[in-house]
Amino acid sequence: MSGVQVVRASKFRHIYGQVEKKEFCYDDIRVTKSSWDSMFCSVNPKFLAVVTEAAGGGAFIVLTLSKVGRQDKDSPIVAGHKGSVTDIQWCPFNDNVIASASDDCTVKVWQIPDGGLFINMTEPIVSLDYHQKGCRQVQWHPTANNVLMSVGADQKVVIWNVGTGEPLRIIECHPDVIFSVAFNYQGSKIVTTCKDKLIRVIDARTGEVIEKGKGHDGAKSSRAIFLKDGSIFTTGFSKMSERQYSLRDETMLDDPIIMVEVDTSNGILVPIYDIDTGLLFVTAKGDSQIRYFEVNMEQPPYVHYINTFLSSDPQRGLGVMPKRGCDIGLNEIFRLYKLHGNGRVEPIRFYVPRKSDSFQTDLYPDTISDTPALSADEWWVEKKDVDPILISLKGGYQAKSAQTLTVAKKSNALDKMPMKGRDTSAADHKLLEELQGEIKKLLKTVADQDKRILVLEAKQGIKSERKSSVDEGSKAAPKENGAH
Repeated sequence: MSGVQVVRASKFRHIYGQVEKKEFCYDDIRVTKSSWDSMFCSVNPKFLAVVTEAAGGGAFIVLTLSKVGRQDKDSPIVAGHKGSVTDIQWCPFNDNVIASASDDCTVKVWQIPDGGLFINMTEPIVSLDYHQKGCRQVQWHPTANNVLMSVGADQKVVIWNVGTGEPLRIIECHPDVIFSVAFNYQGSKIVTTCKDKLIRVIDARTGEVIEKGKGHDGAKSSRAIFLKDGSIFTTGFSKMSERQYSLRDETMLDDPIIMVEVDTSNGILVPIYDIDTGLLFVTAKGDSQIRYFEVNMEQPPYVHYINTFLSSDPQRGLGVMPKRGCDIGLNEIFRLYKLHGNGRVEPIRFYVPRKSDSFQTDLYPDTISDTPALSADEWWVEKKDVDPILISLKGGYQAKSAQTLTVAKKSNALDKMPMKGRDTSAADHKLLEELQGEIKKLLKTVADQDKRILVLEAKQGIKSERKSSVDEGSKAAPKENGAH
């Protein structure tokens, strides 16, 4: 039986991708021509955001998902950056909040109203300033509200509390350009790749390097992400500039479990991971194909090739729809938004064919919800690590309405969490003193005006029954010096 090839059983063996019809695409978007290695697109169940060309600074456009077709050339944009926008990402816990990184060294967080933009937006709800060189990447924490990670060309990784606008941790262990960063499932660790060809696993709170090991041999950029079980999937190049992917144990980074050569193209492979199904989509800017794999750590070689989605046009970037935005009625298990150089954004839906119209429990295990499992303080101060909160998609997902957000120094601007009890007696006492002072001034003004009116009435010979408020004011004013 050694010559018999056995087909591996998998429920995803027949998955296929399908491009939306032209009338359901987005056209005439001035997609950025930046050569920076970013996907320039982010999407959620409410909005599509795309980095665009802009004169005199950086900008991105935000469209409601229903606004398909040709876009006006004067469509409103988010245009508050002074340098090119390099990365954007929607907040996983608030579909109206998006973070943007820029060459102007800042990270800005914006609130988009339901219904989209009607005029240009230039004022963020908070600007995060620390990096000394251009910011390259932003990523939200997977479980803690208001925690954001940014990467700069200054070789620093910054963990932010967005609600207070302050950096929680500055990570400075990289001697050269940082290629990529990614949180693990609970957000307690990050994995990075660097121009020094090392992969590092870092404690996200302390900044301590837990593990490091040799990555891909090639000099070009590489990527690394955590899988749900803690394994690390990487992409990069060999010494001969062949594109590769590998699977590694985080405790033995120098010794890959598998290392597979893909082809000899130039584009930097970017892994996109579906944490619910274990599917991995691997593609690159400039490619016209998307390979997809299934990760199964119980069956060698662990990363199983399924198929390749082919198209005639190369992509400028890709956006990934969260699972809660997929059409479960049609067994859609993944959706990408492909940016074309001609200004089109094209949704690509991936389906698993099934004969039954009922909800497919095996295709849709509980997925990550839009409710944070922790507050920023619980993650940072109390050092809690928990899995994300999961929801069932049975019956469909209903998008939440916009929440009004305000920012104040050392207050939690984006927090959905209930306020924790805190000592505000000093602040309250100061406010009370200020109010008492204002009341005194007001009463004195009223008393002075009453006196003047009484004098004028006396000169005119008018008998007044008015009672001067001088006495009333003195009675109403707060007592001083212990007088009773």
